[in-house]
Amino acid sequence: MRADPGIVARAGALAIIAMLAGCAPAAQTDAVLTPAVADDHGLDALSQIEVLADIPYGTDPLQRLDVCLPPASGQTSLAAMLVVHGGSWARGDKADPAWRSVCQWLAAEGYLAVSVNYRLAPADVFPAAFDDVRSVVAWLRAPEQAQRFLIDPERIGALGGSAGGNLVALLGTSGSGDLGSGSRVAAVVEISGPIDLTGLAVRDEFVPVQLAYLGCAVPQGCAKAAEASATYAIDATDPPFFIAHSTDEMIPIGQAELLVAGLRAAAVPVDYARVEGTQHSLAMLDAELKARIAAFLAEHLAEPTTLGAG
Repeated sequence: MRADPGIVARAGALAIIAMLAGCAPAAQTDAVLTPAVADDHGLDALSQIEVLADIPYGTDPLQRLDVCLPPASGQTSLAAMLVVHGGSWARGDKADPAWRSVCQWLAAEGYLAVSVNYRLAPADVFPAAFDDVRSVVAWLRAPEQAQRFLIDPERIGALGGSAGGNLVALLGTSGSGDLGSGSRVAAVVEISGPIDLTGLAVRDEFVPVQLAYLGCAVPQGCAKAAEASATYAIDATDPPFFIAHSTDEMIPIGQAELLVAGLRAAAVPVDYARVEGTQHSLAMLDAELKARIAAFLAEHLAEPTTLGAG
């Protein structure tokens, strides 16, 4: 596949960003992990977490979400975590066992976890899925939901894998300024996402998947590609990111490296975990990676009274 000249120029620019990113003042943590053997994601251990299923947040049949309730803690307000499933933007479901377990795991960590379904391609192309994810953040901040679930509107984060990783990365970089209003989020966990859809770091067989999501027949001249790519929207006010990607998986690790470089060049804090092997998305989510994600969220979604505590 011949590269578009504009894409080649952007690749060169991002290569320069990558070289300069190490000088950025933002907080940086890099790790190389060896994943454990895939397990059942602790489904049995999390069965005690209550799930309120299929709550509508819109009028389309796919605009439904599940709320995973944290154990009673006596807290007067809760940080919330949006969970966005993968599936090439064309399939997948919030109630899939692995994604349900992620919702319950985050609830067990003390968050009001919300796992969302969204409109799917090719019936609904970009920006339908992204609009849905943004609308869920606004839904969580609405006084009715904030009061019902004791949500602190200043402490909403998002986690997504694969196509869901693309969506939460774009959620984190869209907009500017205050992270506690509108559809902005205060922390992002991005796992195995296809981040830049303009033709960079993509396997040939995945190109048709991206085009079907974008609603474009060919890559050349597809304006939506940049709009659907978080790497085009980064600024210094974006929230901290935790990025995890396998070294030899179906989505090239170059996607993660583009995002890491862009964020660090903008002085956005990034924790980056390179996971050895071929495991994609939730397949790499073992106990060590969960612990790292939990520590990241505890730091960046801490209660205001604990911020800066020694």
